[in-house]
Amino acid sequence: MSLSSTELDILGIDSHTFKDLEIFECDTGDASLFDFCNRTRSIGGAVVLRRRMQSPWASAERIEATQQAIRFITAQRSHFRTMPSVYAVEGTQDYLQEILPNLDFRNRLEFALGSFQVWANQDSHYFSIVRGAQAACRLIRALRAFAALAPLKNAPGELEPLLRQLRALLSRPNFRMVPDFDVGTWGTWKMLKLDQMLRVKEKETLSRLLALNYELDALVSMADANGEHGFVMPEVCAGPLRANADGLYHPYVTNPIANPVSLNQQHRILFLTGPNMAGKTTYLRAFATALYLAHLGMGVPAQRFQFVPVQWLFSSISLTDDLRRGVSYFRAEALRVKAVAEAVARGDRVLALMDEPFKGTNVKDAFEASLAILERFSSRENCLFMFSSHLIELSDHLQRLNNQVDCRYFEAAESGDRLHFDYRLRPGISDQRLGMRVLREEGIFHLLDKPSCPAPEVSQTTL
Repeated sequence: MSLSSTELDILGIDSHTFKDLEIFECDTGDASLFDFCNRTRSIGGAVVLRRRMQSPWASAERIEATQQAIRFITAQRSHFRTMPSVYAVEGTQDYLQEILPNLDFRNRLEFALGSFQVWANQDSHYFSIVRGAQAACRLIRALRAFAALAPLKNAPGELEPLLRQLRALLSRPNFRMVPDFDVGTWGTWKMLKLDQMLRVKEKETLSRLLALNYELDALVSMADANGEHGFVMPEVCAGPLRANADGLYHPYVTNPIANPVSLNQQHRILFLTGPNMAGKTTYLRAFATALYLAHLGMGVPAQRFQFVPVQWLFSSISLTDDLRRGVSYFRAEALRVKAVAEAVARGDRVLALMDEPFKGTNVKDAFEASLAILERFSSRENCLFMFSSHLIELSDHLQRLNNQVDCRYFEAAESGDRLHFDYRLRPGISDQRLGMRVLREEGIFHLLDKPSCPAPEVSQTTL
């Protein structure tokens, strides 16, 4: 099945990867990445931001257009503060959705009689009409002033078509009825004529104005999140697939230790080892989160980030079995690898991250499965992989994979009574085995070696 140009522009990212990266929800109840980036002022703006985060860009052209818009907004932030108020936006939205009487009468006498009836017998409706029309006029006036700002005449990227459409809609002849002052003092007849124009004749136009305002609200939110979190705008590159970063960190970590990333067609696989708690999973999530943000057109948590856009981003970190469907943990792992393999087999540009795969089976099967997958991944051009594992025995076999595997590790310092982690990425493969030490440090053996205390006797009287 062929894909449309729009579909080709969208990054493939499935529900499991959304869950792994905590894009919209977090199992611990903490803020999601959406919450982390959401600085919108309106409900509609938040809806647009969510839609953007559900469908990141996959094409360099689209990503760069968003980047240009965000850079411009950041540089001209004071002008974007003149956008319509929340009151005007939400008031107009309610006005268009509320069920109110329509006085769309061509006959002047019938319109006059209908106007009197609304005013005399349906005062609650009349005041809703007045309140809604005032909000819509405030929206139009604010957008007029905003779109006319001189610095916005040459706005780049995504902003250019948004502002062009905004100006075209605001220039419609009917909107000449909207004065440059508040309409609260207008009489009943004049106010209902204004309502007829806004809510009947130009309802679709008002809805479109709101939609454009929501798009702008979402872009401003992305720019504000960049500034608030100190994100750096990445460089979008052309050519064979690669991703390079200096000073990469996970945005959720307090006082993070930054690390580099280097994936390219000479080293398509990063093979990551090290003991538990040393930082492997956080490193994988940090890179995947940065790449995801880069495909949104946003900045990333790094000192420098360069990438060639991919078509699919897969993460396999927090797999679980599925009792209801009869899917064991190992089968869930196999299905996850299959999803990656299908995208690779189609010839798509894929970046996949796998955190300790095949731990749902015995060590021998896990070793053979890992090696077989790594051998095949290493031969696929225009695809990149991160693969963490405790199977350090794989190191003897990785050297024959045409140097496509770059081995890195995290380690723990074992001096003193407790383990210490510096979370710094090092070249090579870790041979640390700390499982027994962790169990001892947690006092587990001490608890199990203690003689059991006999259960207290319960007297017959107590019973």
